[in-house]
Amino acid sequence: MISFLRQLFLEDFWLKLFALILAILIWLTVSLAIRKEVSPVPATLPQNNAERVFFNLPVVVYSLAEDVHNFKVNPQEVSVTVQGDRKALETLRGQDIGVTVNLTHLEGTHLRKRIDVSTPVGIMHVQVNPPEVEVVLPPKS
Repeated sequence: MISFLRQLFLEDFWLKLFALILAILIWLTVSLAIRKEVSPVPATLPQNNAERVFFNLPVVVYSLAEDVHNFKVNPQEVSVTVQGDRKALETLRGQDIGVTVNLTHLEGTHLRKRIDVSTPVGIMHVQVNPPEVEVVLPPKS
């Protein structure tokens, strides 16, 4: 019986130890990916993806209600490149894409702000040109 156990554990010991370490590493990787809800493979593979560019979309400025400045942004219109299913892009209109600049908690008289883009479900924005607008505040009187 002792010779059987000795043979079971000690024969090819380094190969068995390597296999055990490899199994532990694989288990740790999978459990970490499950915990973080990350997949090494995309959930949905792009089947019929395409890109479309919308030009001259107006930039909407958001500010606090009590802030009565006459904000000006330059440029007032931008182009947005979106990506998604070919059929969804065919029916997509420029009004369905939201291009905004958030000017709440704004300080200074001349600065640049990043443009935020919102798109319908299943459509993602790829690029905004230009990515920032120049904000000009009139001087306080």
